[in-house]
Amino acid sequence: MKTIPLELNGLTDIPPGKIANVAILLQMFAPPAGFSPMRAPFGYGLERIKGGEIERYRKLFRTVGNPWLWYSRLQMSDEELADTLDNRDVEAFALAGAGGDIGILELDFREPGEVELAFFGLVPGAIGGGLGRYLMAEAIARGFVRGSKRMWVHTCNFDHPKAMDFYIKSGFEPYSRAIEIADDPRLTGLLPRSAAPHVPLIEPQDNA
Repeated sequence: MKTIPLELNGLTDIPPGKIANVAILLQMFAPPAGFSPMRAPFGYGLERIKGGEIERYRKLFRTVGNPWLWYSRLQMSDEELADTLDNRDVEAFALAGAGGDIGILELDFREPGEVELAFFGLVPGAIGGGLGRYLMAEAIARGFVRGSKRMWVHTCNFDHPKAMDFYIKSGFEPYSRAIEIADDPRLTGLLPRSAAPHVPLIEPQDNA
């Protein structure tokens, strides 16, 4: 694998077919002061998704994540994804209503003493209606119920423009930055070419 020299005081060229984003890592060490769980909005509830429902999971993951270039779970084989969802230290939920699944919440307890808010989001049509506050309250309540000492999440510049503000208002504090470089999932076929139009799709140039 070719090593890309990172220019810390200027621009770093990214190879054709790759995407790069700046991730911000955030954490909290306890539920925020005055925190209390919220009652589920009328007509909605959380439903656990296990390994026998990988197609349901993938459909929800795509619907929520396509606008923001989520692709990691789509790289997994059926067996690997089922094993992950059946792991006792992974809790994946769908926020479901009469019209179907509209949100995803996934907590990863596999690192002792901490929990990662691995995936969190709503389908595009459900954003901005208050359901995110309920889903986050569930994330925090469930995240600390096992005695975790730290809960963390990351967002990036591909994410919803209000994501950072939402996490901070929910009680998370930024603590680190990271640069992630990967194959563009729209070019590998994992995601449709129309996904995430705010992230330009740059075709590799044929130099032959």
